[in-house]
Amino acid sequence: MINEERLLLEFKTLLSIESPSKREGEIAYYLADLFEALGYPCFFDKSGEHTGSEVGNLIVKIPGKKEVPPLLLCAHLDTVGPCEGIEVIEEEDLLRSNGKTILGADDKAGIAVLVELAKALKENSFSHAPLEIVFTTCEEIGLLGAKNLDFKHINAKWALVLDSENPEEVVNAAPSSYQFSVKVFGKSAHAGIEPEKGINAIKILAQIVSSLPTGRIDYETTMNIGKINGGVYVNVVPDFAFIEGEMRSHSEEKLNSLKSEVEDKVREIIENHPHKIDTLPSYKINFTTVFKAFHIEEEDPLARMIREAGYLAGLEVKFKKKEGGSDANVFNAQGIKTLILGTGMQKVHTTEEFIRKKDLFNCARLVSTAVKLYSERAKEFF
Repeated sequence: MINEERLLLEFKTLLSIESPSKREGEIAYYLADLFEALGYPCFFDKSGEHTGSEVGNLIVKIPGKKEVPPLLLCAHLDTVGPCEGIEVIEEEDLLRSNGKTILGADDKAGIAVLVELAKALKENSFSHAPLEIVFTTCEEIGLLGAKNLDFKHINAKWALVLDSENPEEVVNAAPSSYQFSVKVFGKSAHAGIEPEKGINAIKILAQIVSSLPTGRIDYETTMNIGKINGGVYVNVVPDFAFIEGEMRSHSEEKLNSLKSEVEDKVREIIENHPHKIDTLPSYKINFTTVFKAFHIEEEDPLARMIREAGYLAGLEVKFKKKEGGSDANVFNAQGIKTLILGTGMQKVHTTEEFIRKKDLFNCARLVSTAVKLYSERAKEFF
């Protein structure tokens, strides 16, 4: 059913369209025209008003001939940088960037597979279930498109997100992620004339940073401090400094423990500061949820269906945890059971990014086979 030559050509066309986060307009309108030409209704939601993107998420409805819940399929429109003037180097078995930019297979490989699926369904008419295809914006900067997706347009109970590496490794678990900031307020003073009248916020923050755990905490938990800043002039005792970081874990209990540890350490250091002046030093801590964890058991009906689809497509599907977030985290949190499929993209978010053609084709076969199986058995599941 899949036309590999056509899929590869479409993929290269998509790679030629720049689509950094918030500037997905060109590729979104290209896809809207393409799906409308195929006769499939599509529209944009109003998420752009909240994400800052040029467009909303693109939602495509492919009608089915069976009265079962639709299957949701998703890929994201945006890429990381550098993505200006991408030159694709095609070799016998792979495509790569020229080493100066990303390639953009993350996630244009997923987009290309969904375009090819739509074309194949048009050519090979069979009694398939309805499909809802969502192309999200601003995934790379916090899953913003998915978080602001207008779910009143979505009726699916199951979903497949095309946004991982190996087509034979299906992601069935991903962690929760929290970002945090710690702000320390001291007191300014002339550093040469009367330093004893000041409270050095940077020095206090350094004590806090050195007391906090970072890196791999255990096999399913990590924490990182990624930004630090403070002060204005070298001859002024700095009255303000801050850090920003993140923590991830597959265990919500461990994340709550880490959050408590951060709060306790900061409070202890501030309260025990030896040179208090009025109410100073003081602090503020803020935690923000980036995405919530999900875990789908390997014997869940959706997972079993994908494993069988892999077998029928000639792939030995295995399940794995993923340490990063994706639109699948958002969909699962919304009650839509979602797995992540690999498209073949490798070394993503680097100028060494590449993709093997056979992996792209394998992903397309897996997706098309999954659609067939879902169409045949959806009534058993719901």
